[in-house]
Amino acid sequence: MTARGLLGTDEIIDLVRAVPERSGFPTVDDLVARFDRLAAEHPAAAGGVVVTRIGTSRLGEPIHSYAVGRGGNQAVIVGGVHPNEPIGSWTALHLAETMLTDPALAERLDTTWHIVPTIDPDGMRLNEAWFDDPTDRAFYSRHFYRPAPDSQVEWTFPTNHRDVYFDAVLPETLALMRLIDDVRPGLLVSLHNGEMGGVYYYLSEDLPDVIATLHAVPAALGLPLDTGEPESPHLVAMAPAVFRMDGVETVYDYLASLGVDPREHINGSSSASWALRHGALCLVAELPYWQHADADDQTPTDESYADLVRRTAGDMAVTGAFLVEVLTEAEPHLTIETPFLEGSRAFVPMLGRGAETDLIRADREPADRMATVAERFGLEDLVRCFRLRYGGMLLRAIEAETGAGTASAPLRRVGERLRATYAAWQATADIGADPIPVAALVGVQYGAVLAAAAHVAESGSGRQRDQQPVGRRGAAPTRASSPSPVAPVGAGRV
Repeated sequence: MTARGLLGTDEIIDLVRAVPERSGFPTVDDLVARFDRLAAEHPAAAGGVVVTRIGTSRLGEPIHSYAVGRGGNQAVIVGGVHPNEPIGSWTALHLAETMLTDPALAERLDTTWHIVPTIDPDGMRLNEAWFDDPTDRAFYSRHFYRPAPDSQVEWTFPTNHRDVYFDAVLPETLALMRLIDDVRPGLLVSLHNGEMGGVYYYLSEDLPDVIATLHAVPAALGLPLDTGEPESPHLVAMAPAVFRMDGVETVYDYLASLGVDPREHINGSSSASWALRHGALCLVAELPYWQHADADDQTPTDESYADLVRRTAGDMAVTGAFLVEVLTEAEPHLTIETPFLEGSRAFVPMLGRGAETDLIRADREPADRMATVAERFGLEDLVRCFRLRYGGMLLRAIEAETGAGTASAPLRRVGERLRATYAAWQATADIGADPIPVAALVGVQYGAVLAAAAHVAESGSGRQRDQQPVGRRGAAPTRASSPSPVAPVGAGRV
């Protein structure tokens, strides 16, 4: 047992094991309705939920924060920061329900929870087709949507570092900025999730008590840690599968060391960069939809790590070249400016640029260092992931024209060509991975939130201390997860 005076690891494990099983993920309308019912059942006048409108989405959707509890510590919990990552929808709801129905636990944590169920409702609606059944990777990818980097809430916070400057803040980002500035939280948890592999985390401080719980909870729920390829080669592991939240400054220096122009990769900063201005502890728990034993297998392979990076970079380059060719042929015939087209224009060229960066770093890797099974799995599956994700998004852009009756004959032919190749890619989607029960996914996120909140409550410092603004990262990672604003660094995930 990891002992804490306030909330020990064993007690947190008991709480996460009690998380109920869920079927799929809620739509935006369902999620908001559930929070509104909670507010009606627990009115503010009776010490319940305080509902505050914090902003409006680009398509006119009201965005609300639901404040639960009246504790002295302030926590901001935000979901939907990437709209293809809905695990946090259930986590946010479970957290709110628990703090409203377990007054003893709420009193011990002494926290006011400012919960935003989804900060990007417009983008989340474009993923809802797969929410009912998120177990089929081919179907998920075919209906996948992720905004272009400069349309992602998580990665459009202001940046001003050397010759990188960004201030094109989205309305949704502005809403979250205002909430953070109004609340001045001691804890910010941005609810992300990955796609395939195992569990990993980002933490803004090296906190052994919290890290012990972050390791124990997935183990108790039968989920492996992801100890393979990190999201970007520059990341520093504070413990297995627990990475330090580095800022734009670190990414800038890393890219410059490779001879890569950082301005091509860094745009906006993260929500963590904004919350750190107020001395917040910042946490991200990354959960996959599917688990695979190779994600935590440290057995050496017979391939050097450098050769593995070169091989998978070559596969990524071929994928990128094909999608660029399709997009180039389709562009003159695309008349509808859909989010899928905007995203394709941003992501498709990034695949080739990421492959080029990987080839540069491969030459700097020791020739005699053998890749592990986990590293091989992570880099090989990244190629599968990007083919499925961004090939599917480009198909959605083309099919918007065919569905509207505006597709020319040349565009239909380009679409058929992409569809045939995409079908071959879909055939590679089944790699023997197992879908993870939603309750376990929510349990890991919920346990991470409890561990961090208990640490903040125990510290008793209010966490208001002078600290330089530091974001998590400004360059793309090497996982199919969340914390990436831009083009892949290494074989990066965006």
